Amino acid sequence: MMKWRVLLEQDEETEEWAVWCPELPGCASAGETQEEALANIREAIELYLQPDPLKLPSEVIMREVTV
Repeated sequence: MMKWRVLLEQDEETEEWAVWCPELPGCASAGETQEEALANIREAIELYLQPDPLKLPSEVIMREVTV
């Protein structure tokens, strides 16, 4: 199991919690409680790390380079 550092911060006005993972750009979530925010970021990290078939190369071309 991989471990990721997350930052958890409470909004002073709404008292809701924001949480994000600095090592995974754009991976963030929130929740009404700390527990909910942490559960949500766990799910967000799992989804972030899933391979995206649209981003995978459809063809790999190899060529030999001689110097």
